Order: sequence, then structure tokens, then C-alpha cells
Amino acid sequence: IHNQSISKHISTCHAPKLTNEIFKFIIQKHPQHYPNILSTTMFQAVRTIALHSSSLCTVSLDKPSSQSPSSISKPNTTHLIPKPNTTHLTPKPKSLIIQNHPLYTPTHEKLSIQFKEKILCLEVMGIDSGKALSQNPNLHTATLESIHSIISFLLSKGILHKDLPRIFGMCPKILTSSIKTDLNPVFDFLVHELKVPEHSFRKVVKKCPRLLTSSVVDQLKPALFYLRRLGLRDLEALAYQDCVLLVSNVERTLIPKLKHLESMGFSKEETRCMVLRCPALLTFSIENNFQPKFEYFSVEMGGKLEELKEFPQYFSFSLENRIKVRHMEVVDSGVNLPLSLMLKSTDDEFRELIKKRSGGG
Repeated sequence: IHNQSISKHISTCHAPKLTNEIFKFIIQKHPQHYPNILSTTMFQAVRTIALHSSSLCTVSLDKPSSQSPSSISKPNTTHLIPKPNTTHLTPKPKSLIIQNHPLYTPTHEKLSIQFKEKILCLEVMGIDSGKALSQNPNLHTATLESIHSIISFLLSKGILHKDLPRIFGMCPKILTSSIKTDLNPVFDFLVHELKVPEHSFRKVVKKCPRLLTSSVVDQLKPALFYLRRLGLRDLEALAYQDCVLLVSNVERTLIPKLKHLESMGFSKEETRCMVLRCPALLTFSIENNFQPKFEYFSVEMGGKLEELKEFPQYFSFSLENRIKVRHMEVVDSGVNLPLSLMLKSTDDEFRELIKKRSGGG
């Protein structure tokens, strides 16, 4: 990483954005060096700027300072730790993001250096630090070194830098996981139980980051055992397409959905066959998917259960944007279309089908 190129980039930044810009510039230009950044003198330099400006931790309701970028090119080191009531102090922020956080009380007016470093690290990676702290309180006491070790471990497994904001954003608990007892067992599970090669770890984790926060013994293995009992034998499809089923609780999620399908009038065997034909059925909400779509199918469309047995993918289409719209067009045209053709065809194909079957082709 060349200091000259960084200095040139810094000269274009306004002071409040300086710290973020430095890190983003470094990571964008030299992503391969990210694992080493936190332990270099470069981080120490940026940290000094961060602690002086506190721009990541505070939100000032006052007007931005008119200080130009050139005025900070040669900072006076005596200002790095400003004394109370000095003329060099900027107006006191009227609110603190951290103070407004529900896990903090108004008495926490001063944030530790280590905590500011932690926030800086999270924000630079593109993670909403406030949301992460709220969803994972253990982050309050986690060290920067432990977070760095988690990042390095995931990178070693083929996860890319650009994947981290989404992965940590969805599951901030990963940031305080134990590599030995939490993360390693999951990757071992992928290899030995789902036959996922190491070069495909990224594809699976991107599809379902929650895998990394799931217990192999208490969650992943029981779910896999149950799904196999149902008849799901395609491990590749389970790993790359329907891996969310592995993080679904068997007793609280999977079984109730099967029971609800049976309550519609399907037998246990018919329900099982529908799930094998469309495993995504087990990911749909009973209240927001099954109930309204089945009601529309049976009441408005006058459909028969046999149609759903043959085409359970019906539940995967949007009720408002697809099912109702297509059904009304079919009714208006006076033609009959199988459920699968009505929903699976593209707009052009659908119009062509309507045209041909109505005698206009």
C-alpha cells in the first residue's frame, strides 16, 4: 500500500468523512491486504484520526465546520487529546448514536478507545454497528482481535470481502462465535454430511449465513435427519438451493407446515410427495402464504386439490402480482389454462397462449 496514493486520495476528502474514506480506499485498492490492516501502523494512524473526529460515533445537529481539508494536512498533535473548554473544541454534539441505542443509558457519555475502534472496524466493513450491537450484545465485550480472527477465518474458507457486510448484517452473532466450537463444526458438517467441496463453501454460506450460527448437534443434524426421512435425497439441491431448511426447527417449523398442508385436505403421503416436488413449501409462512393463497385458489378460482398436488409450486408465486392478475386475464378471455401454464409462462408466452386458445391465433 503506497502512502503517496493514500495521501492523494485523502486530499480530496472532507474531514468528517476522512476516516471512512481512508479505509475504504485501502480495501478497494488492495483488498488482499485487509487481514493485515488492523495490525499495521496504518490502522494506528487512521485510529488517531477516528478518535479525534469521532465522526463514526457522533451525529452533530449543528452546521458542518467550514474547516477546509488543507487545514488538517498538518495537524497539531496537541489537539489529538483536546482539553475541556479550549477554543479548539468543536461544538458538543447534541446526540450520540450510541447513547440513543436501547442498550445504552444516558450516563455513557464517554466511549472507550477500544469501543470506538470496534465501531470503526464494523462501519468500514459496511456493517450497521448500531444494529449489530442490538442484535448481538456480546459484541460490547468482544475484542477487535477476536473480530479480526473471525474475519480471517472466513476469508480462509473462500468467503470474499464483499460478502462480509451481508453475512454479518444478517447474522452479527457470527462476529462473536468460537472458531473451534461454533464455526469449524459447521464447515465439517458441510463437507461430511452434505458433500460440499471446500471451493463451494462461499456459495452455501452466501445462500444461508444462518448456517454459521446454527448448532450442528442441536439443529443441523436433526433437521437433515428429518428431511431425509421425508424422502429428500438430493444433497446437492439441499445444500445449494434449500439450505434454509437445515436451519429450520423440526418441531416448531417443519412439522407444523406439514400438518397445515394436511389440514387443506391432502393425505400424509400426498403432502410428502408435494414437498419432494417442491421443498420450498417448507419455507413458506402459514399465515402469509398458505392461508391466503389456498383461500383464493379454492374460493375465487374454484380449483381442485388435484391441481395443487400436481403443481405445488403454486404457493411460490405472488398472490397479488401474479396469481390474481393471471387468473383475471384467463377469466376475461374465457379460456382454460392448466395452473402450471398460467403461472410459469412468461408474459409474452402467456399472452400467446391466451390468443391461441381464444381463437385469435
